[in-house]
Amino acid sequence: MRKVHYITIVAAVALIAVLYFTVNTKPFPPEQDTPATTAASSGGAMPNAVAPASVDSIIATSRQELPEHAQKEVNVTEQKLASISDSTAMAPIFEELAKLWQKHKQPVVATYYYGLEAKLVNSEKKLNFAGQLFLSVMYNVTSPSVKAWAAGNAIDLLERALKVDPDNDTTKMALASGYIDGSPQPMQGITLLRSITEDDPDNVAANMMLGQLSIRSGQLEKAVGRFETVLKAEPNNKEALYLLGNVYGKLGKKQEAVETLEKCKTLVDNPNNLPEIDHV
Repeated sequence: MRKVHYITIVAAVALIAVLYFTVNTKPFPPEQDTPATTAASSGGAMPNAVAPASVDSIIATSRQELPEHAQKEVNVTEQKLASISDSTAMAPIFEELAKLWQKHKQPVVATYYYGLEAKLVNSEKKLNFAGQLFLSVMYNVTSPSVKAWAAGNAIDLLERALKVDPDNDTTKMALASGYIDGSPQPMQGITLLRSITEDDPDNVAANMMLGQLSIRSGQLEKAVGRFETVLKAEPNNKEALYLLGNVYGKLGKKQEAVETLEKCKTLVDNPNNLPEIDHV
C-alpha cells in the first residue's frame, strides 16, 4: 500500500487558498438550486440529490463578474483555443484559461479548466490536483446544483487518477469524500475507506473519517473504536480526543469523557473553546 501523498495535498491546498480566500463571493442564480430527487442515506447525513448545473450557465454567470478588460482577455484565449484542431495541443490553452479565470477571482471556472487540462494530460498529479480543487468547490459554494456539478467532476477526475495509480490512498480518501458528501452513493465512499483500513488497520485519516461517519449515523460504539485506533497511533491527536470525549459523554461514560476532554484541553491553544467538558 502506497503512503499518502502529502505533497499533492499541500500543492492543492496552496492553490485553494489563492482561489478561495480572495474570491468574489456573489452566489449563483437561485434558479440553479432546484432539487430533483431525495437521496436515500445509508451512511450518515446526505444532501438531497439535485440536477447538476450546466457548465455553460456557470461560465455565463462568472463572465458577468469579469471587468471589461478581463472579458477581452478571456475572449482572446477562447479564440486561440477554437483555432486548434489537435486535442493534445489544447492542454496548455486550458491551463492558460484556468490561470486567467483564477487571476480574476473566478475559482469555479478556473477549476473547470484545470479539470479539462488534467483529463487531456492524464497524469496522476494533475488529475488528483484538479479533483481536489473540485472538492473544494463542492464544499465552498452555496448553490446545490453547482455543488452537484462539482461533486460529479471531482468523482470523475479522482476515479481517473485511481486508474493511473490504484494504490494511492490520498486519491481514495478524496474520492470517498466526493461520494459521501456530494453524491447519492455514500456507500461507495464508505467502501473505499474500509478498503484502506483493511490493508492498513491503523490508518489515521481513514479511521478518523469512518469515526465521524459513525457519529453521523448514530453508531457511537463504532465511533469509539475508530477514535481509539487513531489514539493508539497518535496519542495526542486533538481532534480524535475531542470527538471521542464527546462520544463518551453521549454514551453516558462520564469518567472516560472527562478524562479524554481534560487531556484534549491540555493540548489546545485556547481551552475555553472546549466548553463541553463542563456539561458532561
